[in-house]
Amino acid sequence: MSDATKRYSDRFASAAKRDFKTALIRLLEQEYKVLGSRRILVMLADDLEQLHQEYFPERNRLQFGDLVWQTTKDDGQRPTYGKKTEDYAVQTVILPLVRKEDIEQRIFYHRGVKNEKWQCAEERQMEQLVRVVKSARSQGGLLSGAEVALMTNLSLTTVGKYLRLHYERHKEVLPMKGYILDQGSNPTHKGIIIELYEQAISPADIVLKTGHSQEAVDRYIKNYDQVVALSRKKHDAVSISQITGRSIHVVRQYLRLVKDFHPELRVTVPEAYPGRRRYKSRKAKNHKKK
Repeated sequence: MSDATKRYSDRFASAAKRDFKTALIRLLEQEYKVLGSRRILVMLADDLEQLHQEYFPERNRLQFGDLVWQTTKDDGQRPTYGKKTEDYAVQTVILPLVRKEDIEQRIFYHRGVKNEKWQCAEERQMEQLVRVVKSARSQGGLLSGAEVALMTNLSLTTVGKYLRLHYERHKEVLPMKGYILDQGSNPTHKGIIIELYEQAISPADIVLKTGHSQEAVDRYIKNYDQVVALSRKKHDAVSISQITGRSIHVVRQYLRLVKDFHPELRVTVPEAYPGRRRYKSRKAKNHKKK
């Protein structure tokens, strides 16, 4: 390569050196006085540039009504006790929060029909919820009920109601964070899995239908079978709790399922807080006396 050709090549090559990464390396060297191997600085700049792209996606990817949201990454890792939210991997997703059909549904509805507007609003909200939850999962993210409530301006109670309604109508489990990661003690998890189990569907097929891990499905079925067996032997909730080593709250959840699927066993499901009702009635009596 001649000197003239090299000079022209250098002039073109300089254009590529005015990018974000080069500016970042210069910032680290000059402003923050980060000294060391140039290779380390380049690697650090690459990582920061990748992080920037994840958190601030290109504008041309966004459509009308899209929402850029950072949520829990679906990496198969179950939460552990005491671990902070910020310690988990994050996934940036672009959610179709508002679409043209949402606007049209707000504009057009049959006037003069009782409750028509309310019913239309409920359907629209449910469609929106289903859309964003599925979209997040397809992009490797898992939305929590609180996140859905924030972005849709619904209460947590309403979000839970819509999740149940969707399952009742379509027999489809929405891939929410708490469901996929098997968080909390929500009896919906157990109910859906045990319902399929009682229909003689194999555990492997239950995994495919519900999105739960094989470990979680096997655990729910094993616990349920154990509570059924003890119920057949006329053990009550306290006795089952002592034998299995599970809390009375968890035992109550399984007993409700046993009562639904095996009414012939005539199981008794104790109150969640047996002393609370007595306390409330006593408090009401004292109030009346005053």
